[in-house]
Amino acid sequence: MTQSPRANTQTTKQPPSMTNAAILLLLTVLDTTWRAFVPTIGGTFLGVGLDGVFGVAPIMTIIMIIAGFATSALLIALQIRRVRSGR
Repeated sequence: MTQSPRANTQTTKQPPSMTNAAILLLLTVLDTTWRAFVPTIGGTFLGVGLDGVFGVAPIMTIIMIIAGFATSALLIALQIRRVRSGR
C-alpha cells in the first residue's frame, strides 16, 4: 500500500501575510476616519439646527463644532489606548 502524500505533511504556523496586514491597516484607518469626522460633522449640523430653533446663530454651531472636535479626540484617544493594550 502506498501512503497519501498528505499524510507526511506537517502543519506549521506561518506568519500573517502582507495582504492580511494591509487589510488590518485599512480597517484601522476606516475606523479612525469615522471617529474623526462623524462627531464633528454631526455637531456642525446639530448646531446649525439648534441655531435655527433658538435663533442664536452662530453660537450653538460654534459650541457644537467644539464639542464634536472634543468627542473626536476622545474617541481616537480611546482607540489608540485599545490598540496599544492589544485588545
